[in-house]
Parts: sequence; structure tokens; C-alpha cells
Amino acid sequence: MLDINSLICHQLDIKLNQVENVIQLKSEGATIPFIARYRKELTGNLDENFIRDIFDKYDYFTELEDRKITILKSIEEQGKLTPELKKLIDSCILKNELEDLYLPYKPKRRTKATIAKEKGLEPLALIIKSFNNANMLNFDFQAEASHFVNSELGVTNIQEALQGAADIIAEEISEIAELRKWFRSYLAENSKLTTKFKPEFEEGTTKYENYRNYNKSLNDTPSHAYLAIRRAEKDGIISFEFEFDEDEVLNYLNNKNIFSTQEEVISFYKKLIKDSFNRLIKNSIIAEVRLDKKQIADEQAISVFEQNLRQILLASPAGLKPTLGVDPGFRTGCKVVALDETGKLLDNFTIYPHSSQNEQIKATNELLNAIKKYKIELVAVGNGTAGRETMQFISKLSEGLSNKPILVTVNESGASIYSASEIAQKEFPDYDLTVRGAVSIGRRLMDPLAELVKLDPKSIGVGQYQHDVDQKLLKKKLEETVSSCVNYVGVDINTASAELLTYVSGINNSLAANIIEYRNNYGKFNSREELKKVSKFGDKTFELSAGFLRIRNGKNPLDNTAVHPESYKYVNIIAEQLHTEPISLISNTDILKMIDINKLKDLGIGEFTLNDIIQELEKSGRDPREEFKYAQFDDKISEVSHLKIDMELEGVVTNITNFGCFVDIGVHQDGLVHISEMADQFVKDPSKVVKVGQVVKVKVLEVNEKLKQIKLSMKKGIPQKLKRSEPNFSLNDLKNRFTK
Repeated sequence: MLDINSLICHQLDIKLNQVENVIQLKSEGATIPFIARYRKELTGNLDENFIRDIFDKYDYFTELEDRKITILKSIEEQGKLTPELKKLIDSCILKNELEDLYLPYKPKRRTKATIAKEKGLEPLALIIKSFNNANMLNFDFQAEASHFVNSELGVTNIQEALQGAADIIAEEISEIAELRKWFRSYLAENSKLTTKFKPEFEEGTTKYENYRNYNKSLNDTPSHAYLAIRRAEKDGIISFEFEFDEDEVLNYLNNKNIFSTQEEVISFYKKLIKDSFNRLIKNSIIAEVRLDKKQIADEQAISVFEQNLRQILLASPAGLKPTLGVDPGFRTGCKVVALDETGKLLDNFTIYPHSSQNEQIKATNELLNAIKKYKIELVAVGNGTAGRETMQFISKLSEGLSNKPILVTVNESGASIYSASEIAQKEFPDYDLTVRGAVSIGRRLMDPLAELVKLDPKSIGVGQYQHDVDQKLLKKKLEETVSSCVNYVGVDINTASAELLTYVSGINNSLAANIIEYRNNYGKFNSREELKKVSKFGDKTFELSAGFLRIRNGKNPLDNTAVHPESYKYVNIIAEQLHTEPISLISNTDILKMIDINKLKDLGIGEFTLNDIIQELEKSGRDPREEFKYAQFDDKISEVSHLKIDMELEGVVTNITNFGCFVDIGVHQDGLVHISEMADQFVKDPSKVVKVGQVVKVKVLEVNEKLKQIKLSMKKGIPQKLKRSEPNFSLNDLKNRFTK
């Protein structure tokens, strides 16, 4: 069996003790955020990505070993397990290659070969194979086959006997693991992906025109192109296939299986090998390679989704300030909600600023009264229908205010889904969907992370082919991303929703509910230690979660930092060294510079832990997200029809793909900045140039008002220094599916 830890160590190019310690922590129930943040001495400061890779590979190889046990038992029960075969199975590190080894021994449905065996033709197949392998001349097919003619068994003539023997040998050749592995690799490296549109879809009539007459190396086909082609196939618009040199493949198979120099034997084998390839090998391996390519494309698409999701979750919060949330609309009006600095709903009303003059006056008065009454500092307007018009209306009415609130357009993707969700119904049982949606829009501006965790990440609108990829893998990766973001920022235990708490390291749904119940019954938490009074909040949960939970204005100022309670003793040691009190260390950069790190290391404080403590003391619970910025849309540009070629505008990046990024410029339709238009120099990876939520300057290149397509450019001196990234696909991706 495999030494899993050593194998992971080799594949990830890290030290064995790092892998062993991570696996040990995993077995003890530690989470990835906890290990990455608070066990750096044990991991050698591995980041979350490395630790997640170790987790994933350990799970993969553990499943592989379990499968080996099942396979070995099955072959042994058949009395066919040889020492050589056992050695091959034990050393296998890929699931598909393991299944290749098992294929000859796997229980089968009735095939041509099994039917031939039922007719007693297996001995004839063995005779033919032995003559081929020994390269014996003067083999008489007719004479040998005549002994197996038996009408009672269904073999009525010599030709039927020979055909049955050929069927048996053909199936055996199709199950040779080495040949299957070779063809799988050959197909990945040498085939071309070609498409064919169905006759009823004329040129220019579908959204898949980029893939008409597509003919490109499979290995060079980008993930987004492959997923788009598969979607077009699913939609019944095109068919696609892998083209390759079949003669080259057959020559290889012949060379590997024909050893006789007798023409009759050679002819017999060439015929059965061609049958074996066409009937048993080709389609099954093509299906496997299609799936492998799909899995790699899925992973790349999901990786893009993860990056975009991380960026939007970690978008700069406008801050905990009194806010108006506005869900805009024309005929149905604009639903307005007033929220206090904690996001609590104070008031709601509907205005109709886009109808009659009387309604406009009424809307103006209601908004001004709300802004003054609730001391509003932020106004969040959804970017849906009537969004720009509503922004213009509110901007104009607030011009004369002495304390003019900041007016921001907010991406409302998924707000309607949230408003109809069980979470929203539970939070606002007495309000309708429109009120809940407006609350979500307002809270997104105040703190995007705290509000967006209530949504299924797929509904946030930053994915690429999200409905086409492996849904189980997508769910797993997006949940990991949300968890990573939540624990990176930290959570205020006294204001957090149950949904936010469930993403904190070590806390599940029931514990989150218990925390909320305790908070409702006993008021706010005054210390992290108080968490231990919550039902079922044991020592292990405290260990895993406490460092990620924040308590503002509590008994111990360290409770509002990422310093783990287990390290408070080290803060006391630092304070003693500097002859001061622990509270005097917080945000006191001058005194922190006086720390003698070498003396502290001598006392047994790990260097990584010590550095983290010092950094936390310096920033004292400061939010790690970037400073809040927002785009200023041109008030004169609110529809696609208003756009002109070469017009320069400010916008916000809403989504990033492998082929470019989409930018909201305030016209109800995002524009595409193709990868070739993202910078003045070559760009291989769009995510190295922009991020979701970033404010950018763009120029209009092309407008198709009928199709609502906008092409933009970000060229003209983009200042970012570009980094190189890996190509979309490499041969090794397909050859070594899980051994990168």
C-alpha cells in the first residue's frame, strides 16, 4: 500500500513533517483556517491553499486505498491474484489506472467474449494466442478450429469458431491497462477538437458563433471554450468530436500484440485488433478523456469563480453607519428602508419618483425627512431597473444638504433570491419581499461580507459556466472560499447573524443558533471566556473558533484582536519584558519596536506566533479589508443608446473570466473588456490585472444596441505590473490528473 504522507510530500514539494503535522491536526478535527492561522510552527507557515491541497490529496489517496482493498479482495476470491498484479495495484496512484488494472477481473454483463466462452471457445483462443506469442509457423486455423465445431453449443461451422475466438482475444486486448493508458495519453496530446453545427442553425443565429468550424488541438482548447462547446452540444446546436490519426493508433496496437510472422496469423490479428479498438477501446477512452477534460475545465472555471467570489466578499465595507437601502423600480415604485448603524430595520416606505410631478415632490419630501430623521450617512441604490434614474433623482435632491450622504450604486445580484429565502422570512416575518430586498441592498453597502454570506454563492453573479460544472465540487470550493473570507476578516460575536457565525472555524448551525439564543437571553458577550457558557460550546470548539471571534469594548482589549486566547500569556510576557501593562501595548508602535524578539524566542514563543501577535497588537482589531471606494457614473449616460464610440467612462468590475472582464458603466448592461484590451502589454491572466469591485476607467470601442453588447477597452497606460500565469491547459493536466 502507499505511504500517503510521503507521496503528498513529494507531489507538493514540501517537508514530510509538514504533511504529517497537518494530517494529524486534521484527524483531531482542526479546520483549515485554524491550522493556517494558529499552528504555523507545526506547519512551517503553510498557507491555506497548501493545507487545503494536503487535505484534498489525503482524502483522494485514502479513497484510492479503500478501493484497492475492495479490488484485491474481488480478484483474490476469483483465484486470479498474482504477486505481480498485487504489486501493480499496490503501487497505483491514479484512480483511472487502478480501474484499468481491475477491468479484466471486473464482473461483466454478457458480451461477445463471454458468449464465446459459453460456447467453449476459450481453449481455441488460447491456442491461437500461444502460436502468435511463440511465432510458430504453419499454424492451420481451419484444422484447429474444426475441433470446436459443436452445434449443441451453438458453433455450427469453423468460421463461427474462429470469430468467437477472435471476440475473446479482442476483449482481452481492450482490457490491457498499458494500452489503455497509452491511448488515453495519445488522445490528450494528439487529438483535435472539431465542431459541427446542425443544419438548421445558420451562421449568425446563435450565441455560439465563436465555435463554428472550431478546429483546435484538444490540449490547447481553453477551459471556457470547452465548457461553451459542451453547453452548445447540450442545447442541441452543435456536435463535437476528437479527431486523431487512427492508423497510427492501430499500428501501435498491432506492434504491441502481433508477434507472428505468418501472414494468416497477422491478418487474423489485425482484423480482431481493429474490432477491439473500434468496438471496445475507442469510445470508452474518448468518454474518459472527455470527462477528464471536463473535470479540468470545471476546476479552472471554479477557480475563477473562487477568485471572483473572494474579491466580492472582501470588498471594502462602507462602514457601520445609518443607511438608506433603495430597491429601484418604475411602475411599482422604489422601496426604501432606513437602517441604523448595526443594520437594524427602522423604517420602510415606497416612493414613485419616476411618475407624476406630484409623486416626485412627495418622494423628495419623504427622502429628505428620512435622511434628516435617521441621520443617514449612506444611500445604497440597487443597480437593476430604474437604478440609474433613481441615483440621478436622489443625487439632485440631496445637493442642498449640509451633511450630504454618500450615494452608491450596489450590485443587487441575488437580492431577490435572498428576499424569498427562508433566512429572510425568519429575519423579517412581517415584511414583504420588496422590503427584504431593499434591506439586503443597504446592508451590502455597509458590510458586503456579513450580508452576502446569507446567499448561495452561485446567486451572487460572479461565476463562469456555473451551471455546467461539477455542482458538488463547486459547492465545496465556494463554501471553502466563504469560510476563508469570514475567518480572515473575523466576526463580531455581538452583531453577527447565525448565517455568518456558521462559517467561523469550529462553529456549526446548531452552535450558531445557541450563540444567538444566549445573546438574546443574556445580552452581549463581554469576553471570549463567556463563550464557554453557551450550550455545547466545549473546549475544542473554543480552541478552533475563539481567535476568529471579536468582542468590541469588552473586558479584555485582546478579545477584539486575532490574538488567540491561548497566546494571551505571551502578551503578558512581552509586557513584562517592556515593564508595562498588556493594555499599553495595543496600537503603541513605539513601545512595540522595543521588543527583544530573540529573548522571547528563548522563552519558547514560536517565531511565527510571535510575529503574528506583534502585528495584531500594532493594528488592534483593524479591519483587514481595503479602504472603501466607489465609482462615479456619468449622470448623462444611463442607457445603452447614450453610449458613443471613444467615450471614456468610469465603471466597476463585476465579473472576471478567462477571456476578460465585465464592467458596469451604469447603463443596465455590463460591457466586456476582452483580454486583448485590458492593458497596453500582453495579458495572460485577467485576474492579475483587475479584481471584482475595482473601479476602472474604460473607453467604448463598440456598441450593438440591438443585441445589447458593449465592447470596452482599458488600454491607455494601465499601471499594474503584470504577472505570468500558467496556461489554461497543459498535457500534464490531463496525463497526471491528480498528481500535480
